Amino acid sequence: MPIQEGEKIPSVKLKNTDMSDVTTDELFSGRKVVLFAVPGAFTPTCSEQHLPGYIAQADAIKAKGVDEIVCMSVNDAFVMDAWGKDRGAGDAVRLVADGNGDLTKALGLEMDGTGIGFGLRSQRFAMIVDDGKVTKLAVEEPMKFEASAAEAILAAL
Repeated sequence: MPIQEGEKIPSVKLKNTDMSDVTTDELFSGRKVVLFAVPGAFTPTCSEQHLPGYIAQADAIKAKGVDEIVCMSVNDAFVMDAWGKDRGAGDAVRLVADGNGDLTKALGLEMDGTGIGFGLRSQRFAMIVDDGKVTKLAVEEPMKFEASAAEAILAAL
């Protein structure tokens, strides 16, 4: 069952784009964070709409009291680094790699992309996390991009 609003983010280790470890406790404890996840770096909707939307809305989102915007994908840190540079994420959005899908599985938000050659991936979602607790969760329906868009999360803040 997927994580629910009001529940605490599980303790899991992720990778920063420089291959250093970062735990979910470090990312979320004592902070307000918007986390959004994409099925894959360099994929069409993720590259053309999802990540660019958060980059464009970063100042407005942070003006609502958000300490950091984090983008996660079940890709390796090198891919996330290259994608962030390619899309111009800079300091607007922090990219993290969930290379083994550990957080994605712990959240119950994985999807089976084997039919299209993707293997295990994350569903497209966004959440607002306040001091480690999910206060808003928006999971997209398959092949949709609405609920997890930057504008939708900005409206929810």
